[in-house]
Amino acid sequence: MIITIAAFKGGVAKTTTAIHIASVLASRAPTVLIDGDPNRSATGWALRGGEGGLPFRVADYRQLARVARDFEHIVIDTEARPATEDLKELAEGGDFLVIPTTPDALALEATEQTIEQLRAFNAQNYATLLTVVPPPPSKVGLEAATYLRESEIPVLKTHVRRYMALQNAAAAGLPVNKIKDPNARRAWQDYVHVTEEIVR
Repeated sequence: MIITIAAFKGGVAKTTTAIHIASVLASRAPTVLIDGDPNRSATGWALRGGEGGLPFRVADYRQLARVARDFEHIVIDTEARPATEDLKELAEGGDFLVIPTTPDALALEATEQTIEQLRAFNAQNYATLLTVVPPPPSKVGLEAATYLRESEIPVLKTHVRRYMALQNAAAAGLPVNKIKDPNARRAWQDYVHVTEEIVR
């Protein structure tokens, strides 16, 4: 399965999402994460964790054709704000496209622009993912999900909640289930549920 992560705005947990979807998939079958972001955020994450830090391989996008045959699952972390032609290729070349967005107005606006482009070329099999969602009693995540659904924009049921554990995982170069933090398990379960929604 090829899962692509793309976003039109920075700071929406694009690489965090790619790392954790790949981690969940790797617990089930051989998985590679293709780092297509010029910032090489996923590669940096892997380097911080050292050998064995991540349960999957991270490869440069130029290696995709060579390594793809060795893995059952491929997760692609794309560059921010992909051009329309690139977005079309990403949507058509994979099995599912995930568009992370935080629940704030600027991110939602950027997400709507992305969806407009996807609709223009009749893309299929994509959904938005709300990330960095404030915990209760805040209702901002539910309000953002309602707004997206009312705009007829597909949105995954699972929201990735805002936990410092995810930032700590990035700093350590590990998936969040490998760090010691009181909220690590909750953060990991969010991404387990996200992945299960996608593969269904």
